[in-house]
This record gives sequence, structure tokens and C-alpha cells, in this order.
Amino acid sequence: MSFFGLKNLGSKIALTALGFSLIPLLALGITMYSMFASAYHDKVRSNLVTLAENKRQSIDLFLREQVSQLRTIAHTHSIEDLSSPEVLDKILTTIQMGSRTLIDLGLIGEDGRHISYAGPYNLAEINYKNEDWFHRVMVRKIYVSDVFEGFRGFPHLIIAVKVQVKGKAWILRATIDSDIFDSLVRWLQLGDRGDAYLVNRAGELQTRPRFGNKSKEIYKHFLGTPFVGARVSEFGDQKHKIFVEGIWLEQKEWLLVIEDDVQSELRPLFETQAATWALGGGGAALIIIGTLLISRMIVVQQERNEREQARLNEELIQSSKMAALGKLAAGVAHEVNNPLAVIREKAGWMRDLLEEEDVQGSENFKEFEDAVDKIEQHVERAGAVVHRMLGFARRMEPICNDVYLNDVLKHTTVFLDNEIKFRGIELIWHLGTDVPAIQSDASQLQQVFLNLLDNAIDAINRNGIITISTSFDRGSDSVCVSIRDNGPGIDKEVQQRLFDPFFTTKKVGEGTGLGLSISYSIVNKLGGTIRFESEVGHGTEFIIIFPVRHYDRNE
Repeated sequence: MSFFGLKNLGSKIALTALGFSLIPLLALGITMYSMFASAYHDKVRSNLVTLAENKRQSIDLFLREQVSQLRTIAHTHSIEDLSSPEVLDKILTTIQMGSRTLIDLGLIGEDGRHISYAGPYNLAEINYKNEDWFHRVMVRKIYVSDVFEGFRGFPHLIIAVKVQVKGKAWILRATIDSDIFDSLVRWLQLGDRGDAYLVNRAGELQTRPRFGNKSKEIYKHFLGTPFVGARVSEFGDQKHKIFVEGIWLEQKEWLLVIEDDVQSELRPLFETQAATWALGGGGAALIIIGTLLISRMIVVQQERNEREQARLNEELIQSSKMAALGKLAAGVAHEVNNPLAVIREKAGWMRDLLEEEDVQGSENFKEFEDAVDKIEQHVERAGAVVHRMLGFARRMEPICNDVYLNDVLKHTTVFLDNEIKFRGIELIWHLGTDVPAIQSDASQLQQVFLNLLDNAIDAINRNGIITISTSFDRGSDSVCVSIRDNGPGIDKEVQQRLFDPFFTTKKVGEGTGLGLSISYSIVNKLGGTIRFESEVGHGTEFIIIFPVRHYDRNE
């Protein structure tokens, strides 16, 4: 005896099932994780390449805009205007109103001296003829410098364009604010540990990195001949490994280096790995528990079969009761129909006598006429009840007409008006004004509402409240009727059998236990649904829902 008291057969089943379940699960988990890890690495690298290209375009666009702005100034103003310090200062002021990128402007002649200068520095007397950038501009016509100190004594970079008019050459030069340019590049960083900076072909930093000076070992394999597109590599040890992306700018031979933390980029992968182990362990535990439970279930299967057989026998007995009830209802209906016909005939005869004989002069004529009216009214009501009983016995199809539920409810409560007033019960109405007509049988609906209201009155007994509500749901195209009482509510054990035939909580002789069963049958036959909500001490609510347009008399 082992495995929770199972015999040897149960133990063998459990061991075999575990072997065939856990081994494939382990193999599947390892294979899927390996494939996912490989695909995710490739995806991360692809995203980093795309990101580096987008960032390169941003910096190139910035440099292109500055060069275009300087060329526009050079070609839209005459040399005479640019030679005026006042005009140059106005141009610089106008530019700085939109952007503080340019610090100063200067017009330089062929001899390397300033013709005019606008800016915060005292550079008007400086001669640039021997400066390397001066000769490069004279040859290339457009030039963006590396970062250098120059006459200012602090790192900066310049852009310059050559203007040639009538055989004479001038240079229009502007200084880019290095702080703004550094901020532009650093803005491209990623995460808490990410960094971005520019280096030239010699590996010299052109912008200030976020975390101080950088070792050339990080990006040296990107230096040399500029390449097209972005490249990604990994740098560092297992404890602190980073992705390094390198891409060359188009406007200047600068290498954009982007550092990104491997841990942050691959965090979803690490989380997936942890989740895989957790799910794998959980799955294995579930398989073990499930296998043991199944083995145990095999032993007790016979007991389940016996319980199922008992349930089927109970349903068969219930069906027999319903068949007997149908026969009884048919017999009672036929027996009641005959005296009702006689009463109806005699009432008609009495009405004829009241009209033909000289009775109208009697002091009690009005009472005679009212009595005949009430006899005929209650004969019709009794006939309707008999019709319901025959419908229950013969499964009669409902009569399909346009029915306004608000009107049916109003008419139904009239039959119970005396009982409601006698018991001191208050009726509260919440009838929706937009409730449309439905295709249904008003008489059968009235029977349902009478049953529910009668049960609510019995539940309250005295001095309570019954709330009747109707509403229209346009989304589901259906109408809803709610009948709620503030009675004692229904116990949980009773709720399970509430719609069973012959089941009642009333005293012997006070109820047949057929009201809710017949109501349930009628609502289903009319294409609706009925349910209830009840809480002990807080009352009970019955909710009936009918479709507006989907009733078919042939169903």
C-alpha cells in the first residue's frame, strides 16, 4: 500500500503518468526558452540599430540646419550689409530670438581678420589666417570643425561658409553653443545607465559624456574607415555588461557612440526566464498533484457512478410527477369548465332579463347590474385560470400579440388590490417610459406576474413594500421586469429547489408548490428568462427578461 493508500496498480499508474508528463514538459520548456532567447537577442540588436540610425539622423539634421541657416544669411545679405557690425548684431539677435544655438557671428576677409563681429567675445582684432579651420574653409567652402579651444581658451566648435563676390572671398563664421550641442547628444541616452557621445576619427571626444571621460577601449573597434549603417557590440564583464552602438554621421566624420545597459534591455528576457522556471516548477507540481488525484479518482469511480445513477433516478421520478400533474390539471380543467359554462349562461340570461323585464324601475337595479357584471368578470377570470391549467397539461402554444408590460402589470395588480390594502403593503412603481411592446401572450404573462406578486405578499405578510420596475436595454434589445419585496428573504438551501414542482415553504394546505414551477415554464415557453436574487433579512427580487423582436410563434 502506497501513494495515499492506493494499491500497487495505482502506484504504477502514477509513476508512469509522471514519467510521460514531466520529461516532455522539461524538454519543451528548455527548447522554447532557447528559441525565445535567441529571437529576443536578435530583436534587441535590431531595435538598437534602428534607434542609433534615428539618433544619427537627429544630429545630422541639427548640423544641416545650422549650415543652411548660415548659408541663407550669406546669400540673402550683401557683403556691404554683413560688413556692418550693427547689421550683423541685428541678424544674430533675430536668430537668438528663436534659438540660442549660435553664440556669435563674424565676417572674415581673405587676410584672416574680422571685417565685422557680433557676439560676447573680444575677437574683432584676431587674425585667423594661420588657423587650420581658416584654410579648410577657403578650400571646402563649407566647414564644420572639431571641438577645439582656439583663441577663446575653452572647447567650442564652429561652422563656416565661404562667400565669393567679384573675385573676392569672405568667410561667414558662427560658433555653436557647446552646452546646447552636448545636451542634444546626451538627450539621446537610454535608461538610468545609458550614455551617448561623439568622437572623431582619432577617437577624441567631441561632446561631454554623461558619466565623465570614456575609455577608448569601448569604441576603438568602430574607429578607422567610416562604415555605412550602425553596428552593435557588447562590452564589459558578466556583472556589468553594456551594449555599444556605433554609427558615423553624414554631415561630419564623427562617430556617434551609444551605450546601453544589457540588464535593462534584456530585463524582459530575464523576467521570462524566471517566469519559465516558476511556471515549469508550478506545472510540475500540478502534474504530480493531478496524477495522484487521478489515481485516487480511479479507486472511487464506482462511488461516483452510483451517485450519478441516483441522480438520474430522481430526475425520472420528477418527470413522472410532472406527467401525473399534467393529467390532474387536465382533469380538473375539464371538470371546472362545465360549471363555468352554466354560470356564464345563467349570467347572460339574467342580463337579458334586466334588459327585457320591467326591472329597471327597481331601487336595486344598479346593484343587480353590478352583480351580473362581477359574475361575468370572475367567470372570465376563472376561465383564464382553466386555460392556463390546460396549457400546462397540453403544452399549449402561446398567443402572439403586441403586449405592453407596463399595462399588464397595472391590470394584474388590480386583482390583488384588496389583499394589498388589507395587509398594509405599499406598492412602489418604477415603470420605464421607453419600454416598447413585445410579441407575447398577455394572459400567460399575467399568470406569471400574479404568481410572483402573490408570493411577495405572502413573504411580507403585513406592512411591507413591493417595488415593481420595468426598463428597456437598447444594447441587448430586451425589456426587463423586476418585482422586489422587503420580506425575510430565502435561505440558501431553499434557493436551489425554488423552481421545483410541488416544492413549497408554506404550511400544509396553504400552497401547492406549483406557482413558481408553472411561471418558470411559461417564461421559457415565451422565449424569456427568469432568475431571482435573495438575501436573508433583505428581501427577494425576481427578474424577468424578454426579447423585443425575436419571438417566433413557430418555435
